[in-house]
Amino acid sequence: MAPRPARREPTQKTRAFQMRKALTSRANLWLTAGAFLLPLLAWCAVSYLPFVWHPKVTISDPGSVDWFQKDMQVDRAEFREENRKAAAEGRALAQGRRENPVYLPAPHQVARALVTAFKTPPQRAGDPWLHQSLGHSIRIIALGFLLSVIFGVPLGILCGTFGLVSRLSEPFVDFIRYMPAPVFGALCVAILGIDDAPKVAIIFIGTFFQMVLVVANTTRSLPLPLLEAAQTLGAKQRQLLLHVVVPGVLPLLYRDMRILLGWAWTYLIVAELIGASSGISFFIYQQAKYRNYDNVYAAIVIIGLIGLGTDLFLKGLGRKFFPWEKVDP
Repeated sequence: MAPRPARREPTQKTRAFQMRKALTSRANLWLTAGAFLLPLLAWCAVSYLPFVWHPKVTISDPGSVDWFQKDMQVDRAEFREENRKAAAEGRALAQGRRENPVYLPAPHQVARALVTAFKTPPQRAGDPWLHQSLGHSIRIIALGFLLSVIFGVPLGILCGTFGLVSRLSEPFVDFIRYMPAPVFGALCVAILGIDDAPKVAIIFIGTFFQMVLVVANTTRSLPLPLLEAAQTLGAKQRQLLLHVVVPGVLPLLYRDMRILLGWAWTYLIVAELIGASSGISFFIYQQAKYRNYDNVYAAIVIIGLIGLGTDLFLKGLGRKFFPWEKVDP
């Protein structure tokens, strides 16, 4: 019988396409950079290469076209048609340059707005500055999510531990979670007023019911032999809950909270439009109304940076809190 050929070790290239195989640190670094660079390159191509898109023409010289004005943007088809008519009648042609619509600024314009938006005063006296709007939004997110954690995590742990609590609460929680949080907006305003309370309530509603179910499922993932071993050693119900269940699922719960915090941000835009408009959503809509789309993109990028920065910070804390976890909590 011929000897079986030795199994070839996967190379770095083939390892990247193997299922559930950890990548090397170098590959992780390059792929993470690529995740940001590829969209940025696509945006640069659309912004700086006229043959890629650029569907508008900005008029630099109206020529003989009556309704054209300097710095006005028109569709390329309209520009060509007017120049065709002018050429046929022997009139002066309009001049212009191809550009993107005003709602799609180039990357360098958004990068500049990331700095100037903080320094430029509001167009209306009394409106908040960008940093004030951001601070207000972060406060709304923090209050709404903190209330969800205070009530949702204990209830979720009890649901995942005791069948009685699970049957008594999870069907109703499962029913409510299919209702979009914004539909409660009118009720929240009627009950809580028009200030920040209804916004906090929408964040709470949007995360609490999901949190209960996620925490309950995470709690159920605790290996049963751990509970049986503790019971064999004489642990009581309270000791099982506080000294086995909670410590056993704590790293996973921490990771769940990181994910759910991202959900809270998704409800922010809707929440801030309920009652008195405020926060970063108000800033974005105001800038869009004034056609300052570079500021709009800058505000959206800032939201992403805050969310990503918060998650990386919490991830770092998780490594400190749970150093025994092989996977980042």
